[in-house]
Amino acid sequence: MRGSGMCATGRSFVLGVATALTMLLVAVFAPQGASAQVTAFKQAVAENAADDDDIAAFYRENAYVPLWTGDGEEDRRRRQALIQAIGTAGAHGLPVERYDADGLLDTMRSARTPRDLGRVEVLMSRTFLELARALQTGIVKPSEIDSDIKREVPYRDRTGLLAEFADSSPTNFFRSLPPQTNEYARLMKEKLRLERLADEGGWGRKVAVGSLGPGDRGNAVVALRDRLIAMGFLDRSSSLVYDTRLEEAVRSFQQAHGLEEDGVAGGETMRQINTPIGERLKSLMVAMERERWLNRDRGTRHVLVNLTDFSARIVDRDKVTFRTRAVVGMNAHDRRTPEFSDEIEHMIINPIWHVPRSIVVGEYLPQMQANPAAAGHLRLYRGGQQISRAGVNFNAYNARTFPFDLKQPPSASNALGLVKYMFPNKYNIYLHDTPTKHLFQRNVRAYSHGCIRLHQPFEFGYTLLARQRDDPKRYFDRIKNSGQRTQVDLDQHVPVHIIYRTAFTTARGQAQYRKDVYGRDARIWNALSRAGVSLRSVRG
Repeated sequence: MRGSGMCATGRSFVLGVATALTMLLVAVFAPQGASAQVTAFKQAVAENAADDDDIAAFYRENAYVPLWTGDGEEDRRRRQALIQAIGTAGAHGLPVERYDADGLLDTMRSARTPRDLGRVEVLMSRTFLELARALQTGIVKPSEIDSDIKREVPYRDRTGLLAEFADSSPTNFFRSLPPQTNEYARLMKEKLRLERLADEGGWGRKVAVGSLGPGDRGNAVVALRDRLIAMGFLDRSSSLVYDTRLEEAVRSFQQAHGLEEDGVAGGETMRQINTPIGERLKSLMVAMERERWLNRDRGTRHVLVNLTDFSARIVDRDKVTFRTRAVVGMNAHDRRTPEFSDEIEHMIINPIWHVPRSIVVGEYLPQMQANPAAAGHLRLYRGGQQISRAGVNFNAYNARTFPFDLKQPPSASNALGLVKYMFPNKYNIYLHDTPTKHLFQRNVRAYSHGCIRLHQPFEFGYTLLARQRDDPKRYFDRIKNSGQRTQVDLDQHVPVHIIYRTAFTTARGQAQYRKDVYGRDARIWNALSRAGVSLRSVRG
């Protein structure tokens, strides 16, 4: 695969920067002695930057001193760092061609006048800003891809980027732009590994049967074995039999793909085994883009909810200290769980369920119109006062005119269970317990109205409270057993990040893949493709 390392132009630049290009720039960009020439350069910069307020402001504030086109050592280092960064953009899953290093160098070579220099100066700043933003916060805008991606991307001020770059070590500046997380580094490493493997032929031939299990034998078993060896789940061996070693390899594959770990290469497992290497690369590149959208301080302690993995984790100093299964919103237009970040401020033990309006009129009103006693576990309220159902004609109202609220008092059967974790947000999303425990036994757990249900909600609370209570379990359970609605504030708010990753890694670097349950990553890949990102020569 090409495009993952430095482009040919970038290599030639780096190798010859001390000779040909340096001599060219010294000759062309030497200080212009005449005042008229300096004025011509400044006018050219102003004219070429006129349609970009940020670039124009930078040069105005710096008296039009060149950032790139001078003949000093710092100017040379900046030019070199920019071309190097363009050459390595492919390693980050960015389109090298978009930044057009060849065109940039050609424009430099053809410059002959101060006005030409001004045009080159602005062109390099434009290229720098586009590349810097892509490396730091992504190449596409999440809000333009899916309305449920509520991510607030930490875009930096463009004028400030230029100013900071001017005062920094150029190479170190570019290195500092991408996410500095271990996860981003591991994703990039896996991407480069798969690209090398794709160049060598990929994972080999697909397994041409729908299912295989222990005891089976024949050519299909050999194909399965060879594919798992190429993927790294099995040491090299040769056998026609689906033996114990192959069964364990299948289990490891299933674990890495969120599948039932039964050791049988059944329908879904076989589909995942036969997934082309190019599809995995797409997932990795989308995950890297998503990491760039979240390029911010996530908190020394934070909660990470991965919707595709149906899991919630507490992370302390980049180490997972608690993990539990989760149920997320079902794949329906009004129930998919959105992606955003916030802070858990408090928990409510023995909560009251205030039934959302959409559920009141969409689900319960029709039931009560058919039978006034329906949904008897819910209480009717109007203006904060509880109302008896006996005097209400439910058929006199429709979804628009229904004037009542529905609430469910605290109990073990409450829809929220016995605790909910609050990070007040306009999407009305939170983490909570649930009486519907059987759903946690399923591999695909998209069943809620949008909120996130926790399999071990009490243990989650014990972990959060451990920093402010000597005996968090005893404290939590005492309140829970009282049956009284109680709000418990966290002394320190805990950031929570609701993310969506079809590709992620373990601390040891093993890649994990999950289904694109809401189709969001497919839409992101399409947007990346339109922006110039592509796969080349990918097989198997």
